[in-house]
Amino acid sequence: MSLVNSLAPVQIFGESATEERAENARLSSFIGAIAVGDLVKSTLGPKGMDKILQSAQNGEIMVTNDGATILKSIALDNAAAKVLVNISKVQDDEVGDGTTSVCVLAAELLREAERLVQQHIHPQTIIEGYRAASAVAYKALLASAKDNHADADLFRRDLLCIARTTLSSKVLSQDKEYFAKLAVDAVMRLKGSTNLENIQIIKKAGGRLTDSYLDEGFILDKKIGVNSPKRIENANILVANTPMDTDKIKVFGARVKVDATGKLAELERAERDKMKDKVAKIAAHGINCFVNRQLIYNWPEQLLGDAGIMSIEHADFDGVERLALVTGGEIASTFDHPELVKLGHCDLIEEIIIGEDKLIKFSGVAAGEACTIVLRGATNQLLDEAERSLHDALSVLSQTVKEPRTVLGGGCSEMLMARAVDELATRTAGKKAIAIESFAKALRQMPTILADNAGFDSSDLVAQLRAAHYEGHSTSGLDMYEGKVGDMTELGITESFKLKKGVLLSASEAAEMILRVDDIIRCAPRQRQG
Repeated sequence: MSLVNSLAPVQIFGESATEERAENARLSSFIGAIAVGDLVKSTLGPKGMDKILQSAQNGEIMVTNDGATILKSIALDNAAAKVLVNISKVQDDEVGDGTTSVCVLAAELLREAERLVQQHIHPQTIIEGYRAASAVAYKALLASAKDNHADADLFRRDLLCIARTTLSSKVLSQDKEYFAKLAVDAVMRLKGSTNLENIQIIKKAGGRLTDSYLDEGFILDKKIGVNSPKRIENANILVANTPMDTDKIKVFGARVKVDATGKLAELERAERDKMKDKVAKIAAHGINCFVNRQLIYNWPEQLLGDAGIMSIEHADFDGVERLALVTGGEIASTFDHPELVKLGHCDLIEEIIIGEDKLIKFSGVAAGEACTIVLRGATNQLLDEAERSLHDALSVLSQTVKEPRTVLGGGCSEMLMARAVDELATRTAGKKAIAIESFAKALRQMPTILADNAGFDSSDLVAQLRAAHYEGHSTSGLDMYEGKVGDMTELGITESFKLKKGVLLSASEAAEMILRVDDIIRCAPRQRQG
């Protein structure tokens, strides 16, 4: 036996692979995940700060406080850190907001777990405790949820409160009343659908943020072709993706030898006649507006203009896809069977001017819920961040219309859950109780971070908030504008139940997963041969 122990450990991996075991692996996971939590936690809450992300390649800059945007923009090497990036991405795809919260909660759970592991509590015991705590916390959250879905006025008020709460932590916080109303109006047009494709956002630099507005219909950021009618009522629209260029002779890879310039003119004439036939086929669909994904050259543009058809060229893919969706048409690429082509319809097509740019507006489109939000602002970076903020609000609102339950924000829900978890800890025997207590402590870190980011005394505020909840004031939370404990119902600080549920369950599952790791094996990339 002593002979075996004296031998060096057997190397079973390739020469460039490395392995971290037990304590080292666990420590590496904890440090990576906690570092990611610390990176984004200063952006949490209504007084959170922004971060500038600068690209190493082209020096482009992005100013944001959106957790998912920050995390997916930075290159990480730590495996556990990547797990946190993934949960923030899932939260972004699933609900649209709460991306910072989910990362910070997972990081706080792991910070507590690290302390317990140092006290020689086995990870499986911690996981057991976390799992029990997470179930109780979810029950408490469920019990506190309210559903005003039956009363239209109350439900609209809930949606406005959710929009205001979501926008409070964003760049639009100064004008949150204005944008909350704008977002709710846009989502109410969807009539219960979660398809945000029908809400288009156009960014135009210039003016102030409050110059932004909501317009019914669809706006295409393109220009109407030369010689085309500039205004059309009762439009029948053919949306196409087809080449409309005559300047190239389509004999690819061939050399054409002619013995007279007249022969070349014949080739060109044949080419022009081919295009003329194509335009005739397009006109045979009985349309008065032709929108093409590709370029339309002068000759076909002239032919379409002579036929009284408005032509719009190079409407990029996003524009074409969306236009087909909202006008109820389909994208066509061949024109031999007009009866099989589904045309789009709208009441009016006209040119409008926003700032210094001309755009095309389609009013009275087939998809009545379609609308366009035109964002104005001082700089492109501000507009990009305003779009991200508004998208978060629209996503949360559309999810709330589908799942109408709401809970209170401002650290109130976390305190409610922490109290329920604390009560479970007092009824639990053994080391598992210590893990359950730690879960409650991690939940209480959320209001602590909110207070820290606003520059208030977090220890004092969170102690007051905890006392208020134990005295039975279950709607108490942090008023971040006055720096005191306030009633969240009166202040209208409301969040979507689906958002809070996603944050709680995703963070605890991710923390459990990282806790189970006791070995990290890194393999070098395969070398190219030769």
